[in-house]
This record gives sequence, structure tokens and C-alpha cells, in this order.
Amino acid sequence: MRVLVVEDERLLADAIARGLRREGMAVDVGYDGAAALERLGVNDYDVVVLDRDLPGTHGDDVCRVLVAERHDVRVLMLTAAADVVDRVEGLGLGADDYLGKPFAFAELVARLRALARRSRAASPPVLERDGLRLDPARHEVTRDGVPVRLGRKEFGVLEELMRADGAVVSAEQLLEKVWDENADPFTNVVRVTVMTLRRKLGDPPIVRTVVSAGYRIGGGG
Repeated sequence: MRVLVVEDERLLADAIARGLRREGMAVDVGYDGAAALERLGVNDYDVVVLDRDLPGTHGDDVCRVLVAERHDVRVLMLTAAADVVDRVEGLGLGADDYLGKPFAFAELVARLRALARRSRAASPPVLERDGLRLDPARHEVTRDGVPVRLGRKEFGVLEELMRADGAVVSAEQLLEKVWDENADPFTNVVRVTVMTLRRKLGDPPIVRTVVSAGYRIGGGG
């Protein structure tokens, strides 16, 4: 999952980003509305965590632009205001969900995962295919009932491949979804991560390379 956190309180924004990265998400951060719109113009996000009360370009204006341009991204709006009218206004602008400050981090994570599922074709919360079972919420993977310990990027790559349900996922798509904006587009990090993932998943190989196209989940080499 790729997330954009837009929050002008830098300590809070950075703390949210660190926590979400520990949950295996790829996270970019913007500290104002203008930075948010710039990143949204060049990157593909599943969810935007958007503080409503941003300086300069207000969070409401960012939300309006997303709706007007029909970005395929879900918006979780944050605000310190607890008033029902305020929440209703935010949802009326096109936000998909609303969370008041202060909030429990576990609830933020749960809401983000729920929104990300809505941004894709419908898929179950726990993914299963060819003896693999991947639980994003618990960050657990098993193969034929045997636990497999994966690093965050390996887990992220496997999750994207399993959500594709046998379809080919290009290296560029994996780089976009699993790494953040600081990743070098010319890096071989995807290939190296897939090699490590294959080794950890064991035999017979289940992650297939499709020459000149990318990778997919399926039996065979």
C-alpha cells in the first residue's frame, strides 16, 4: 500500500509516517497543501491521510481538487475539531473517512487498510493462493501452513502479487506501490527483493518471472 501523509505539524507527520512504514506501507510526506498536490500529480497513491486545517492551500481545497480531477485515491481526513457538523462537511467534500485528533494509531492503520481495499478491485482481507496465505493486518505469511518470515519490502511485493491474483505485475508497478518517492527508478531493488522472496518462500518456486513484463504468482519456475 502506498500512502501520502499531509500534515503541517511536522513531528506528528513524521511520527505517523514512521509508524506506517513499520506496518509495511510505502509512505511519502507533505507538510502543506501545495506539496500534497504536487506529489499527487506525479505519484499513484492508494490513500491520502489529509489534515483538514492546512496552512496556505487548505485541506478542503486539496480534497476538492482530488474529487474534481477524479483521482483514484481514497481520502482519510484528520481534524482536531470534534463537532459533528465539521465531520459532515469534510465527508461532503468527498473525503472517504474522517478521524478526529487525538486518535489511536491502531485505529488509523485499520481505517487505512479498509480504505485501500476499497481503492482496488474487491479482495478479501486475508489473501490465499497456491498454498500461500497472507494476512496484511497481522503481517503474517504461511506456505502450506508453515510460517514464512519476510521483511517489509518482501511482504509488500508478495501482497501486490497476490492481490493481482495471477496477473502480471511489472517491476515499475511494484516500485510505485511498495517503495516511496525516494526510490531510484533505475535501481534493481525490485529484482533483488523478488530473488530474496523466492528463496524465503522455498520450493517449488511460486513467484514467476514473465520476460520483459514483470512477475506473477503461480506454480512453475
